[in-house]
Amino acid sequence: MGKGRPRAVEKGVLRQSLGVSPPLNVLPGPVFFPTEEEFSDPLEYIHRIRPEAEPYGVCKIVPPKSWKPPFALDLDKFTFPTKTQAIHQLQVRPAACDSETFELEYSRFLEEHCGKKSKKRARVVFEGADLDLCRLFNAVKRFGGYDKVVKDKKWGDVFRFVRSVGKVSECAKHVLCQLYREHLYDYEGYYNRLNRKKAKIRKRRMQPEGKSENGLECSSSKRRRRSEGAGKVCQMKDEVEEEERYDQICEQCNSGLHGEVMLLCDRCNKGWHIYCLSPPLKQIPPGNWYCLDCLNSNEDNFGFVPGKKFSMEDFKRIADRAKKKWFGSGSVSRAQVEKKFWDIVEGSVGKVEVMYGSDLDTSVYGSGFPRVNDERPDSVETKVWDEYRASPWNLNNLPKLKGSMLHAVHNSIAGVMVPWLYVGMLFSSFCWHFEDHCFYSMNYLHWGEPKCWYSVPGSESSAFEKVMRETLPDLFDAQPDLLFQLVTMLNPSVLQENSVPVYSILQEPGNFVITFPRSFHGGFNFGLNCAEAVNFAPADWIPHGGYSSELYRLYRKPAVLSHEELLYVVAKSNYDRKASPFLGKELLRIHTKEKGWRERLWKNGIVKSSPMPPRKRPECVGTEEDPTCIICQQYLYLSAVVCGCRPSASVCLEHWQHICECKPSKHRLLYRHTLAELSDLLLTVDKYNGEETHMSKVLQQRSFSTETSALAKKVKGGHATLAHLAEQWLLRSTNALRHPFSKDIYRKLLKEAEQFLWAGSDMDTVRTMAKKLVEGQRWAEGVISCLAKIENHSSGSSNASERADLEYVTELLSFDTIPCNEPGHLKLKEYAEEAKKLAGEIESTLSSSSTILELENLYDRSCHLGILVKGNEKLAQKISLTKEWINCVRICLSEKCPAAVEIDSLYKLKSEIVELELLLPETEMLLELIGKTEAYRDRCAEILKGSICLEGIEMILQEMGSFSVNFPEFALLRQYHMQASSWISRFNSVRVNIHARIDQDNVVEELTNILKDAASLKIQVRELPLVELELKKACCRAKALQARSDKMTLNFLQQLMIEAVGLQIEGENLFVCISGIVDAATLWEESAVQILAREAQLPEYEEVLRSSEDVHAILPSQPHIISTITMAKSWLKNVEPFLGSAHKTRGSSSLLLEVNKLKELVSESKLLKISLEEKRTLETMLENCFQWEQEACSLLQSVECLDDFRNIDDGMHSLTSKIEGLLLSLDATIKDGLSLGLDFSETQKLQNAHLALRWCIEALHFSSICPSVEEIERLMEFEEQIHVTRPAGAFSGMLIDAVKWMKKASTMIHAPSNYEKYSLSDAEETLAECQMIPLSFPALAGQLAQTIQKYRLWQEKVHQFLSLEIGQRSWSQLLQLKEEMATAAAFSCPERDIISLEVEKVNNWREKFKEAIGISIGGSSSLVEAIMKNKSTLERSLYLYDPSRGCRMENLCMCCSGDLEGHEFLTCSTCKDCYHLHCLGPQVLDRSMASKCNFCQLERGLDFKNRQSHLRCRGERPQLDILRKIFADAEDLCVWIEERDPLQKLLECALACKVCLTEIIDSVSVPLGEDLSIVAGKLATAVKAIEVAGLHDREGNCRLELALARHSWRVRARNLFQGLEKPTVQQIQNLLKEGLAENIPFEDYYRQKLLEMKDIGLQWAKTAKKVAADSGALGLDKVFEVIIQGENLPVFFEKELKLLRSRSMLYCICRKPYGQRPMIACDRCHERYHLDCVKLCSPPDFYICPACQPQTEKFSETVPLHHEISTSARVVEPKTPSPRHVLSMSSVAKKPSSLETPKESLRPYGIEQLWWHSRKPFRRTARKRVKLDGLCSYFNLQQ
Repeated sequence: MGKGRPRAVEKGVLRQSLGVSPPLNVLPGPVFFPTEEEFSDPLEYIHRIRPEAEPYGVCKIVPPKSWKPPFALDLDKFTFPTKTQAIHQLQVRPAACDSETFELEYSRFLEEHCGKKSKKRARVVFEGADLDLCRLFNAVKRFGGYDKVVKDKKWGDVFRFVRSVGKVSECAKHVLCQLYREHLYDYEGYYNRLNRKKAKIRKRRMQPEGKSENGLECSSSKRRRRSEGAGKVCQMKDEVEEEERYDQICEQCNSGLHGEVMLLCDRCNKGWHIYCLSPPLKQIPPGNWYCLDCLNSNEDNFGFVPGKKFSMEDFKRIADRAKKKWFGSGSVSRAQVEKKFWDIVEGSVGKVEVMYGSDLDTSVYGSGFPRVNDERPDSVETKVWDEYRASPWNLNNLPKLKGSMLHAVHNSIAGVMVPWLYVGMLFSSFCWHFEDHCFYSMNYLHWGEPKCWYSVPGSESSAFEKVMRETLPDLFDAQPDLLFQLVTMLNPSVLQENSVPVYSILQEPGNFVITFPRSFHGGFNFGLNCAEAVNFAPADWIPHGGYSSELYRLYRKPAVLSHEELLYVVAKSNYDRKASPFLGKELLRIHTKEKGWRERLWKNGIVKSSPMPPRKRPECVGTEEDPTCIICQQYLYLSAVVCGCRPSASVCLEHWQHICECKPSKHRLLYRHTLAELSDLLLTVDKYNGEETHMSKVLQQRSFSTETSALAKKVKGGHATLAHLAEQWLLRSTNALRHPFSKDIYRKLLKEAEQFLWAGSDMDTVRTMAKKLVEGQRWAEGVISCLAKIENHSSGSSNASERADLEYVTELLSFDTIPCNEPGHLKLKEYAEEAKKLAGEIESTLSSSSTILELENLYDRSCHLGILVKGNEKLAQKISLTKEWINCVRICLSEKCPAAVEIDSLYKLKSEIVELELLLPETEMLLELIGKTEAYRDRCAEILKGSICLEGIEMILQEMGSFSVNFPEFALLRQYHMQASSWISRFNSVRVNIHARIDQDNVVEELTNILKDAASLKIQVRELPLVELELKKACCRAKALQARSDKMTLNFLQQLMIEAVGLQIEGENLFVCISGIVDAATLWEESAVQILAREAQLPEYEEVLRSSEDVHAILPSQPHIISTITMAKSWLKNVEPFLGSAHKTRGSSSLLLEVNKLKELVSESKLLKISLEEKRTLETMLENCFQWEQEACSLLQSVECLDDFRNIDDGMHSLTSKIEGLLLSLDATIKDGLSLGLDFSETQKLQNAHLALRWCIEALHFSSICPSVEEIERLMEFEEQIHVTRPAGAFSGMLIDAVKWMKKASTMIHAPSNYEKYSLSDAEETLAECQMIPLSFPALAGQLAQTIQKYRLWQEKVHQFLSLEIGQRSWSQLLQLKEEMATAAAFSCPERDIISLEVEKVNNWREKFKEAIGISIGGSSSLVEAIMKNKSTLERSLYLYDPSRGCRMENLCMCCSGDLEGHEFLTCSTCKDCYHLHCLGPQVLDRSMASKCNFCQLERGLDFKNRQSHLRCRGERPQLDILRKIFADAEDLCVWIEERDPLQKLLECALACKVCLTEIIDSVSVPLGEDLSIVAGKLATAVKAIEVAGLHDREGNCRLELALARHSWRVRARNLFQGLEKPTVQQIQNLLKEGLAENIPFEDYYRQKLLEMKDIGLQWAKTAKKVAADSGALGLDKVFEVIIQGENLPVFFEKELKLLRSRSMLYCICRKPYGQRPMIACDRCHERYHLDCVKLCSPPDFYICPACQPQTEKFSETVPLHHEISTSARVVEPKTPSPRHVLSMSSVAKKPSSLETPKESLRPYGIEQLWWHSRKPFRRTARKRVKLDGLCSYFNLQQ
């Protein structure tokens, strides 16, 4: 699997067996085989096959045979991360429920709907562990609910959800069903009802804000309610409400606005706007609501967990192991693999986890196809590599092919634009999904085993989603976006059962698989393989892309790219003309949608707009990232809405209302293109669709324009269209251009134009005029700015940056027609003429030769001018350069230091004279210095050309010592001189005392470097030969020093002395020392050669070796001496274990020595060159070993002869003696072998033979006794251990058979209870086998025969018992047979099973009976007594029903049936029943308080809802249905039970009580009248009888509870009518709902009366609301009539009455109630007036009404100030008179006031007389006006 190898080598192992038709009855998908020509263009070929393939959703393409691309990855170096997939949980997994959230909701349900309120709910235990009710509920919901699970018998599947491990038993299923029925069945009904309500809400459209009272009421528990009615009075904001406005932040958009649609989680209290949810909600749902974080447990969240990182070799090893584990090493069919996969998915196999290297980004991990920057492997030819690198079928090239809509995408989106790599193994899966943005996808299988695909066509995607949601409801409830997560599989058979078509494809190596838009697909791998996939988008994808963008918007999912941007860029580019129809339709849809929303925004008051900033690269998609909508997370390419209060937030046009709570006028529309530009683009695309379509689009464009022009909205004066507003704006703009320029007017006009610029082509004139305004504003501001700069500069500022630029001024004055009317441009023109004249003078001066003084004068003039001319900078630059040049020349001429001035700087100054074009005196002095420098330069050049000597250089250097100019030749001569001088100095320093130095290596290095440096000298030196000679001497001395410090060979030392003699340095001390070493080494070598020639002793060798240490040289014979000594010592060390006392004392076999080792040592001793005594000792030891081995073999042969012995006729005694003799011989021989201390192979054989003979002795001993089973088993275990090491012979086999017979016989006689029982025939057969065994066992055989006889006697007793009638069979007889069975029935037989079964049945029956009835009997001695006691309670209950049938309790307590004597008791004064005082409980302390029992009190009180009984039953009462079942089970028993007759009588009495109860319930169930006393009496009797009875009848109790509930409802209805307070409509509606739930008949008296009251009340409330909202249209007297009608109703309407009383409050001089007309409050008296009534256009900051104005002049002494009234007395609201007081008050109003003057009384009616018409007895406070509920409290008048 190396890099670049062809795929033909790496195909899978499934071979041809996978070619069969797909299993599971899934139809195969289409397969295409393109030709070479068709294969050349992939997009064209896919377009051709699309009509045939798209209905399947998927297809396979088999390339031509020539398609063999090389694999580009180097698998030896390839490593990749993996993900762990739990295959068994892809479908069968519980929802990720959070148990705490479920417990919270479940507890609320119990409290609100079941009346169960407890601090801690009791544990529910299932199979010894706590049962997770949340998991159980979701599991049952998965399979359709309780009823469907019971019907389909799915409790086994539910069990696997609840308990992932463990065996599913029938008992477990039944218990699980009962637990669900008991704890969750009612909750399931509540949950389903709540979901149906939520479904209805989703279908409704959410009502507009502030218009639905019901919407606000249903959401009060879910969100914060904003203050109602805040807009009905003046715009005053309460400070407390303002602080609490942002108390909750949406987790999606991070906004605290729109609190009225904020949905709060009932557990974590986090908030979400209902429009921010995924998917969004239309209305606040009823009931409790929990977020997904609280619903889903982190522990149970399912996903593919990141796994380890593998190399391909390691991953292949794991994959092969998994394949072998499941299917072995042979071939396997496709049907087998698929069946196994779906069995795992459906949870029937168990836990299965695999690893999958999925979604590997090829830009990081590499691609399987060749790429541009990839390294080509050596095994692939360049031509082949380049061919497939550029192939259009290469997935790296496919997305950007011509014709693909993705060719304009700039960024590399992983998986979409950049392929993903997939390395799979057996069962690794890709779950059901469709591609991002509904793209096409192409998958190529590079190598490996096949990949199985399943597909549902895109046309059936809705049906697929519906089936998924119905099949997996719990998963979708917990995760509504489950299909976006790619973690769920569903068996195709389930889809087919629901009429959803499914197709299958088997992809093999080298095949392409295409998936079509919106098609759901999934699958799995058949083994190790490698695939690669990428998306692409041909033209026909465009409408599917629009669908996907809307889907992402619905589910609030971020998009991969902007759909609108992609279409716009494609339409602007040179796209494939085949895309025109699709592109035109999609652009038309987008244009229509964009147009509609922009117009809607304009109608709602968003008039501000501005274009988005242009893109740097508009031809590419993704170069710049657009902002996203904070609500739906979609890209905002075409348009967006923003607000200044949230600078970082943007929303799409659809969610403009959700960005903030500011007024629409503060919002701003951002648009990238106008509607006109979009229309033009649409027309451009439409040109390619034909003539007819083109004309239709033109007509559509015209209709667009007309519709936009006709767009209208409300304004102050009525309605105004967009076109009309545009015409008015154009008129104002034209006038503005004519009049003198005004910055404010222009800005205002441009701001107003923003509401037109986004529109269509009908607003082109507006856009043109806006451009003119912008151009005119820019021109006028430029003229004004230039004039200001000129005048400011002329007044004294000299900063050039503040002057006007001449070019800019010229540009402003170059217009033929000025853009607007700005008079200042004439004055600016005069300044420009003066500046141009000065610019001409500067230009002429710069072009001619001038003096520096002339330049400076001209520059001063330009600086004082207010306009910056063009040549001013050049002039300043030339003056600066001239001054700088003069300064440099003067520095060069004044320099005195030698070689300080470079000649290049002189030449540079000379060249600058020509550029400056000035006449300067320093020029001649500079030229003279340059001439002198050039003369010296020529002399130095001549010296460098010839042979250079040291003396010549020194002479010229001395001559030029004080010259200040430096040039290259002079510097080079100085460098040569310095190098030569330095070299000579170095050599002379080294020569000093050179022979005495001990670091001769450093001397050699120094002289070598000096010699190398001499070659680089440019000057000849005389010391060079001396350097070479000294170098040779130094090398010789270095070798001598090394020989003196380190040992060297003798040959090396001799050569060194010869070299020293040649250099004439042998007399030095160093070489004299070396000569002595050579002489000593020669003498030692001669003695060593002599010893090696003969066989000497070890001490002689060691002495010679010691003498070599005194010689400081490496000796040739020294290694031979050392090796000889080492070999001898090593042999002696190995011999030590075999010699001495240690060898004699070795006893353990683990410490014995090997014989073969001894033989090796003896052979090695013959190779030694040294004479040793130990050689002879080992040879003697080896001879002793050979002798012992012969004796051992002889003894083993004797044992084998005995084992082959078959005839035992000579008798047991002689055989035993012979075996014992062999045992003694074996012991002696083994002991002798161990004494030698060697490990012989025969030793173990002798020990095994010893054990075998000992076992034979023990087996023969058992023949005379009767051993136990344990003894025989131990003997057999001993035998198994022996014959593992030694096979059994004939004699041993005979003994083994005999022992086996003994075990079988002993087991039959007295085997333990855990042993399997044998039958009688087996025992007889075993007894017969005893005669066939050569050995006899008389004791054991006799005991077996006796056991058989006892068993036959017991069997006869059983047959006699079973032959009796059932009435004659007693329980004691059966128990006696059971006891005898333990001793006599030693064998298995049917009689044994019958007796055991019958005893168990009777015991179970008694236990059930005792469990059912024994709880209530306390310490009763028998079941019969308990039955009789319960029967007596039933007789008392029957007496209560019918005194003629039952018996009355005399001197007995009604609670405990105990005797009254000796106890304190109470007697009911009505029914005369008695009760023990301690039975009634501690709450009854005073006897006088308990004159009546609770039942008699209930009969009087009539309401049984909260009844409490005096009767207390000890423990739970027996269930009637259970006792009936127990009585029926007694019929199946084989013996007579004494409890049957009493139980039958008890049931007869209970049934009689049930009949009486049924009669009472039937009599009170018919529709009744107003009187409830008779019903109360009957129900009280039934309740008392039920409480007295000792049995519990579940059915009767339920019916009684229903009857009591209905009666309680009627009592509450009666109390509602007869109560002191009037009921509200809400109370009546709630009571009617309860009656509907209790199934109260429609014709019931109280229900009819409630309906009548409800209809009357709602009709009046409807009228009251109309009157309250009519803004004063109805007369005041009519309003009072409506109020009186409401007060006389039998229903109380508090809210409507307050509104009507507020409606009757009069304001202003017009005496009208509060309405929508704008009003203002007087700042002195706080009275309110309409603006138009007091002739005000707009509200001023401070206002005093005409009624208060004269009062300040004339009545300041008589009328107290406002603050005096507030401090002296409490402010009281004025009372508006009722209709009957109008006449009297009007007469009083006509009387002249004593304070009025005649002049004032003659004033005309109007504003002048307002002060006395609107004057009240005291002033009002403004704060009272804010709350409407407190304005009209004075309407509660006395009748």
